[in-house]
Amino acid sequence: MTTTLGSNQINPAAALARAQAGAVLLDIRDDGERASGMAAPARGVAMAALIEEPARWIATSDAEVMLICASGRRSTAAAQALQTRGYTRVCSVAGGTTRWSAEELPMTPASESAEFLERYSRHLLLSDVGIEGQRRLRAARVALIGAGGLGSPAALYLAAAGVGRITVIDDDLVERSNLQRQVLHRDADIGRPKVDSARECLLALNPSIEVSAIKQRLLAENAHSLLAGHDVIVDGSDNFATRYLVNDACIALGLPLVYAAVQRFAGQVAVFWPTRAGQPGSCYRCLFPEPPPAQFAPNCAEAGVLGVLPGLLGMLQATETIKLLLGLGEPLIDTLLRVDALRMRFERVGLTRDLECVSCGQPGSTPPM
Repeated sequence: MTTTLGSNQINPAAALARAQAGAVLLDIRDDGERASGMAAPARGVAMAALIEEPARWIATSDAEVMLICASGRRSTAAAQALQTRGYTRVCSVAGGTTRWSAEELPMTPASESAEFLERYSRHLLLSDVGIEGQRRLRAARVALIGAGGLGSPAALYLAAAGVGRITVIDDDLVERSNLQRQVLHRDADIGRPKVDSARECLLALNPSIEVSAIKQRLLAENAHSLLAGHDVIVDGSDNFATRYLVNDACIALGLPLVYAAVQRFAGQVAVFWPTRAGQPGSCYRCLFPEPPPAQFAPNCAEAGVLGVLPGLLGMLQATETIKLLLGLGEPLIDTLLRVDALRMRFERVGLTRDLECVSCGQPGSTPPM
């Protein structure tokens, strides 16, 4: 291959001419990078995929092939790797798409906004997320029960991750005692509805998402209407009555429930999804068929809580939610993760579906609402 920069490189203008003459030009950046636009004659394939299976993209070992990345570094390394595997006419486009664009050579239009690509650039670099995963997050709908200690960090991380529609359900007002752990709110918010300060905070963090503020207490008569239409429900409530209500509504609606609870220096988190197709799990009532005696389960106002602990558990809830939305990894279905903050120990406890559970144990059973 004749180039202007030596046997392993070709300048962009020469590369364009060779592509127009029939040579193959491959953009080996990741999907998220290519969404900003490609050299117009190029086809896209991630570097790792090309190196793993070059014959899928290069017809013969003596085919004329040019590789382009962002700056030329990756394409140079990829060209060398292919040459060692017998591809004799492979070279790198010097300066990559940065130089190609600077020389005003033809580019395909961007498929996403510059703001989208910059904001989520670290997600886009992850092959398990990429552009399509980020679009799935943008299209997702998540409901958060409570804008308190658990709901605050969960909401912040979900908003930052780009979950497109977040519904915050809470009927409380911000109190000064909340500020030690409920990081959605500020001192100036004291006396305001939590959902209002939550919405304001989340949109300040990520103005590209939608946040619905529902100043209502979740009750049997409104649970279905408030939770329907979401993809995942995150429970940040602090009482058994609401947890049972959320659990039963999620079963009726077929939705996954990401649960957490904290007390003093300990907490726990799990995913309940007994209606999951193919791999059903247990529900909250399988774990707690009845509320424990009040003296064994005091709330934060009675027992206190280390301020950073809800942040840790809420972050875990956000992690599980994102995994569910993207179909990644192994969600904490049929697993209770216990957290001991004082000793910084994590313990996984297996959960079993209770076949006598009044909510999910019997096929066709109707949860008590």
